[in-house]
Amino acid sequence: MTQSGWRKPTPGLLQAERFAEVGEHLSTPKSQAIVAVKKVAAAIGLKSQDLLLLDTFGAVTQPQDWERGRRPIVWASNHFLMEQTGFSLATLRRHVRRLCEVGVIAMKDSPNGKRWGRRDADGVIVEAYGFDLAPLAARAEEFEALYAHLKAERAVCARLRNAITVTRRMIRAKIEKALEAGLRGPWRKLQDAYCGLLEGLPARSEGAGRLERFLARIKALLASVEKSFEAAFVWPDRSDAMQTSNGENNQQDIPNMTPTSLENETHIRTTNEPDPVKSNRFETKRAAGAAPEGQGRAPVERPEEVDLDISWSTHGQKRGSDVDIPMLMASCPHFAEMARSTQGYMRDWNDVHRAAAALRPIVGISEDAWNVANKVLGPAVAAASIALILDKSTNGEVKSPGGYLRGLVERAQIGELHLDRSFYGRLSGAGA
Repeated sequence: MTQSGWRKPTPGLLQAERFAEVGEHLSTPKSQAIVAVKKVAAAIGLKSQDLLLLDTFGAVTQPQDWERGRRPIVWASNHFLMEQTGFSLATLRRHVRRLCEVGVIAMKDSPNGKRWGRRDADGVIVEAYGFDLAPLAARAEEFEALYAHLKAERAVCARLRNAITVTRRMIRAKIEKALEAGLRGPWRKLQDAYCGLLEGLPARSEGAGRLERFLARIKALLASVEKSFEAAFVWPDRSDAMQTSNGENNQQDIPNMTPTSLENETHIRTTNEPDPVKSNRFETKRAAGAAPEGQGRAPVERPEEVDLDISWSTHGQKRGSDVDIPMLMASCPHFAEMARSTQGYMRDWNDVHRAAAALRPIVGISEDAWNVANKVLGPAVAAASIALILDKSTNGEVKSPGGYLRGLVERAQIGELHLDRSFYGRLSGAGA
C-alpha cells in the first residue's frame, strides 16, 4: 500500500512494487528490458497501444537510470504523454492501469499526488515521483525465458499445422479422385468421416497438445483412405481391353494405349554368342559372361536367364540390368537435360527415380498411374519408362503419355515388355 494513500492498492500494483524493489538491485540496459517485454507482449496481455506508451516512457529515461541501485522513474506530465501518443486522457489512464496490473511498471506517488523529479549535475535522479520502470529490469530474464519457450512452442505448432494441412489435402484428393473415377469402396462414408473430423479442426491459437491429438486422428483416417484406395485401384492380370470372349487379344479399340514402336525399333544384340539372345528385356538380366559387342571378350556359353534384381536402396550403387544410367541419359537427352537441371547429377537409380517422380507431372502422367507403374514394373523400370515417354512425347512420337505408360504396364503383366530394345534402338538411331 502506498504511503500517500492517493491510489487504491490492488494485487497487481503490490506485485509491481515488489518487482520494482528487485529491479533496483539489478543493472539491466534499457533496450534489453523493453525489447524483452515486447517479445512476450501478447502472451502477458499487452496490446500495441500499451507498447506505444511504454516506448514513450522509455524514451525519456537515460542510461544511468537503469544502473544498479537506481530506478528509472518517469515524471512526464499527462499533457506531454497525450501529445506524444495521441491518446485522450481516459485512454492514457486505461493503458497506464493495464501496464501496472500486468506488472511491467509501478507507481511511485508523491505526498501531494503530483509527478515531479530532479537530477543532479551528472544527470542522476536525486528524487522523483511518477511511473517507475524498474519492474522491467527485474523481469527481463523472465520475459526472455518465456519468449524462448513460446518460440519453441510456435515451431512445434507450425510443424503440426503443416502436417495436418498436408494430410487433409491427401485425404481430400484421394476421396475426390475415387468418387470421380467410380472406384469401389466406402468413399461416401469416408467423406462423411472427413467432414466430421474437420468440424473439430483446432484453431490457430490452440496449443501443441490439441494439435497432436487431432493429427493422430486425421492420420488414422488417411490410413483408412489409402487402404481403401489401394484395394480399389488394383490392375487385373489381363486388362479387359486385351481379352475377347474367346480369349484372344484385341487392342484395336484402345487408341494410344499400347506402345506401337517397342517391337519395331532396332534391337542391338548385347552378347557375342553365336546363338541369338532369347530375351534382352529391362525386366530380366543375364548372368555374368555376356559381354557387349566391341569389348573383345571371348565367346562364352550363355547362362540361364534369371529375373532382374535391382538393388533399390538409398545407399546402393549396384545395377542389375544392361541398361545403365549413362545409356539411359544418352538415349533420352531431353530427360537427361531436365533431370540434371532439377535434380543435379544422376549418381544412381535412386536419383533417376526422384527425377522421374519430379518430371512425371510435366509429362502428363497422373500420380495414380505412376504408383501403379512402380508397383508393377518396379521403381527403376518405372523411372526408365518415364524417361523414355518424356523423350518420345517431346519428339511427337507419343500423343498420350498416360496411355503409353498403361500399355507398358499391361505388356509387363503378360511378360511381353522388351524395354531394352527401345533404349538400344534410340542409341542406334542417334549414332546413325
